[in-house]
Amino acid sequence: MVRRPHAVRGAWHSAAADTDSFWKLVEECRRQARGRDERLAWLRDELSRRPLTEIVQFHVRLDEVTHEAFTWGLWAAAERIFGGWCSDDGFCYFGLWMVGLGRDAFSRAVADPDALADTPEVQCLVGRPRELWNDDWPEWESLDYVAMEAYGLLTRADDDCGDAFYEAAEAEQGAVGGNPGPRGEQWDVRCEDEAMRKLPRLSAMFPLRSLAR
Repeated sequence: MVRRPHAVRGAWHSAAADTDSFWKLVEECRRQARGRDERLAWLRDELSRRPLTEIVQFHVRLDEVTHEAFTWGLWAAAERIFGGWCSDDGFCYFGLWMVGLGRDAFSRAVADPDALADTPEVQCLVGRPRELWNDDWPEWESLDYVAMEAYGLLTRADDDCGDAFYEAAEAEQGAVGGNPGPRGEQWDVRCEDEAMRKLPRLSAMFPLRSLAR
């Protein structure tokens, strides 16, 4: 059982949950729980104690934050870590995993993808066969559903709350444009010269030996 502090309650004082409040909740989750399963349980419990509007706002802020990581530079970093290729879905889950690193690490990586080399979560993967990464694999798909699950707990609708939850999220987001592609310039992480220029530390940590067969 993870401990839930009283200090984090009331962090969102207004109807609009801002990005600072979102990150405060993420950071408190990192302090209170270890491992993704415990952190999800903590977040689900914390969110389910809040008004429905705040649960929806958490999800909207999550979408906005992960959109900041939607860049070709970070996609290349993910590809380097994964061995030379990363699918569309894999990169979405990678962005959610980056949120779990905390605000400082997330912001540094958005500014400089090679800064992921500084994180313990990436350093612990170096030299390990990818098939043995297990729970350390850099993805956190489940984070995308934790607000909906909390919404279902609060409304007692459980699995039937999806439509209502996403309608509320769309209303909170308001009118948005199309879904543009990643920002920046796409490049081939398998080109070693370019990789060593743009991702020098990650390229050294995750050599693409398997591609040389």
